[in-house]
Amino acid sequence: MQLRQRAVFLQLAGSLAAALAVLLTGCVQAVRPGDEAYTRKGDEIMVCGRLFHTGAPVVLWTDPGGYDAYRTEKRFAPWDKAAFAVDPKADGPASPNRYGLRSAASLPPDVLARVRGGGWDLPTLRSLVNQFVIHYDVCGTSRQCFRVLHDIRGLSVHFMLDLDGTIYQTLDLKERAWHGGTANDRSIGIEIANIGAYAAASARPGELPAPLGQWYAPDPASPSGWRVTLPQWMGDGGLRTPEFIARPRRGPVTGAVHGTSYVMFDLTPQQFESLTKLTAALGAIFPGMPLDCPRGSDGAPRSTALSTAELAEFRGVLGHLHVTGGKIDPGPAFDWDGLLAEARRLQPSATAGA
Repeated sequence: MQLRQRAVFLQLAGSLAAALAVLLTGCVQAVRPGDEAYTRKGDEIMVCGRLFHTGAPVVLWTDPGGYDAYRTEKRFAPWDKAAFAVDPKADGPASPNRYGLRSAASLPPDVLARVRGGGWDLPTLRSLVNQFVIHYDVCGTSRQCFRVLHDIRGLSVHFMLDLDGTIYQTLDLKERAWHGGTANDRSIGIEIANIGAYAAASARPGELPAPLGQWYAPDPASPSGWRVTLPQWMGDGGLRTPEFIARPRRGPVTGAVHGTSYVMFDLTPQQFESLTKLTAALGAIFPGMPLDCPRGSDGAPRSTALSTAELAEFRGVLGHLHVTGGKIDPGPAFDWDGLLAEARRLQPSATAGA
């Protein structure tokens, strides 16, 4: 009897082990943007020292080939000239400070004391962050973007998105990056490699506004009929995949921002795919950030800046144009509805407009 009971027990144990294996396998296959990761695989972003999947290629500032906004020397200057000079006539900013502490003026004293010591936790950060600000970089590639932000302007951004779809994270999201003015305390920022939008009126009939004519060339192999042409001085542009041919999804696209007509080329398909996955991940990690953008009375994505009161109330995904009236990015070619619909599909637990 004991032998029989033992056999039944072993059979049940085996069945449970098999069921658990199937369950675990299913969980691995069902990983979604925003799920926490416990080992580095190459698609994770870092939030309060914790890793979260995106499903897109991610290079952290700690990875080979990454861009580290924590470093205090100029990234692309010769080493003997990389230190920040006190001389106000020196090229670039005179201080290595490029980021700061989120909401330092409004945090309770005990919370401020804790986070100043490195004690940011995800619940505290979630209570502050509820906006994702999208920029185009007007630099063309992420390497050039980091050089301009880091070495010349003394600014920072959490993410850069290169032409080939590689996402570079330069800072933990707990940091207050300097990218969006009054939105910095509450927001996460991304700079997308794209040369930008230019006034339609500045071009001659049948021509592209400068510098679009230097950055894009006809390409019969491209669905849009165009390809990106990097200036010769850029070499391979620092792309992680130097052989990559960047082809915009659409272009040229003409549309109004702040009531003025601009011309712009869309993102590459690789950029759009990575951005949707990152947006979905952020929507899952930060429940207070709905996957929706500012909209007009007709329900269409808004192409004008929010008022101070509107910006204070807004929670979700927005462009630099919504934060600052003098900004155009991410421009008229940006596919707001396509981005948000796909991000919601990838992250069903995230809600729009809530």
